[in-house]
Amino acid sequence: MSANLKTVGTPNVRDRVGKEELVYKIPEGKLNGYDYNCRPTKIGVPLGRILDRVRPSTASHRVLVSGLDDAASAAASSVPGASWIFPRGDLDRALLATRMNGAALPRDHGAPVRLIVPGWYGCACIKWVNQIDLVANDAAATAQMREFAARTHQDGIPPLARDFLPAVIDTAAMPVRVEKWVADGRLFYRIAGIIWGGAKPTNALSIRFKSGAPWVKVDDCPLPESTLTWSLWSHTWRPPSRGRYQIVLRVDDASIRARRLDLFFYVREIDIDEI
Repeated sequence: MSANLKTVGTPNVRDRVGKEELVYKIPEGKLNGYDYNCRPTKIGVPLGRILDRVRPSTASHRVLVSGLDDAASAAASSVPGASWIFPRGDLDRALLATRMNGAALPRDHGAPVRLIVPGWYGCACIKWVNQIDLVANDAAATAQMREFAARTHQDGIPPLARDFLPAVIDTAAMPVRVEKWVADGRLFYRIAGIIWGGAKPTNALSIRFKSGAPWVKVDDCPLPESTLTWSLWSHTWRPPSRGRYQIVLRVDDASIRARRLDLFFYVREIDIDEI
């Protein structure tokens, strides 16, 4: 039941949908007056438009997207090859990217063609796409899917692709910078970080610095324009004493799934020697 849509070059891919292109642009923004725009704009072909031109032999099928690997340099810790099997409905917003930031897609980013599935982990966004197949609904999970089962929050390692949960990115947040400031003769610290992922934007972010200490609302967390990339937040902190602290974050909204935050995946420690 293979459709075998080989995507061996950019013109080949674009010709299949009449050179129609889709822009996947991530919004720019500001925090405390500072511009930030280091998030790429990708341009390419909607994968769904290609799949709509295929007439599968059965309604029960899935989509296998495969990519080439660099055989010249063997991976030290990863399984060779890269492929992921998707339900057709999960690819409605998917993009076969051919350009980035106004130029041809760089090789390290998956040139000539990379799959982009907005809101999914990068392990499912296959680089160097060279083949797209329709496979049976009971197809086995690929090596790539099995390798990243834990990171995508699967229940063990399901043997069949249909038993994999979508590899969507939950809401998550982490600190990325700690600054020491003095104002009016008083020293304080400013924690800067990022928030990303999830099905809906949120600014319900709280922080604490010791186990058992009370949670406090992050004091500067603008509501993100999009969940498809990271946004910035910051928090002013005056530690009560010198010593080691843990920067821990949580989302104060029970309707928002944040599995990695729940597992304390992004906890960071800091030693304070001046107050």
